[in-house]
Amino acid sequence: MVRIADIELSDFPLLLAPMEDVSDPPFRAVCKQNGADLMYTEFISSEGLIRDAAKSVQKLDIFEYERPIGIQLFGSDVETMGTCAEIATRAKPDLIDINYGCPVKNVACRGAGAALLQDIPKMVRMTEAVVKATHLPVTVKTRLGWDESTKNVQEVAERLQDIGIKALTVHGRTRVQMYKGDADWTLIGRVKENPRIRIPIFGNGDIDSPEKALEYRNRYGLDGIMIGRASIGHPWIFNEIKHFMRTGTHLPPPTLQDRVEVCRQHLAFSVRWKGEKTGIFEMRRHYTNYFKGLPHFKEHRMKLVLAETPFEVDELLSEIAETFDQREVLA
Repeated sequence: MVRIADIELSDFPLLLAPMEDVSDPPFRAVCKQNGADLMYTEFISSEGLIRDAAKSVQKLDIFEYERPIGIQLFGSDVETMGTCAEIATRAKPDLIDINYGCPVKNVACRGAGAALLQDIPKMVRMTEAVVKATHLPVTVKTRLGWDESTKNVQEVAERLQDIGIKALTVHGRTRVQMYKGDADWTLIGRVKENPRIRIPIFGNGDIDSPEKALEYRNRYGLDGIMIGRASIGHPWIFNEIKHFMRTGTHLPPPTLQDRVEVCRQHLAFSVRWKGEKTGIFEMRRHYTNYFKGLPHFKEHRMKLVLAETPFEVDELLSEIAETFDQREVLA
């Protein structure tokens, strides 16, 4: 059993990565139903939370069935991050996570996210401020380093553990790589092998199949895996990996009816949480992902995008289920 402070997880937990504009409560709901062990909110701007910005505040919404659930924060100012940890704690998550890994320009170039990999002393001060501001376990997500010449994640792991973080997730790329090239897990494995490291170490990057998850578990000896992009449109990946690790066999792939049903569930939650107009609008980005590989889907996607009520979407999903032969979906 893996423990993050008093939070008990399975022997090899599968974590859902925090993804901006993706891992909101509706998406987390379908991932939880399909085997995610620990999930995180979308990352929340500390500056936005201090300003009481509506979008940042809404991201604090968590639900009992999601537990254990972490709220992820990012920012560039040490004092502000401490204050925001206090605010996030009042939302009653199970843990607080700090984002030191986001590579995108409008985050890193403001001194937040992966930018802190260029200033380890400031990263340490910021982490300490968050740890002191909350009674909850604090975890961190980061990258190997800023670039090829500064892969400093081993130092990061030791120093952050020493000031009280309870788990570390490492994405196997540098900031300069963004999401290009293959994730390198060898250095993540070395972090885990370090005899000084006592906290759980989770790996992240390019896990898109049960075979790869099992191979990386055996090769690198990590405590668990965080899955991001591979879960978009395919929340079944968590249970698929668990089943393969347990039995060595594959679960049957999701049927077209499975895809339609999960899409319906996702939409229903989106409408309940965001309201009908916004819920339907923001669901549009997910249709292509749920029906990826379906031949000649463009016409149906356009109808879904233009639908304005839940009833219209439901009718169109029924039409999709009746139009395509299951063999076409699996081809």
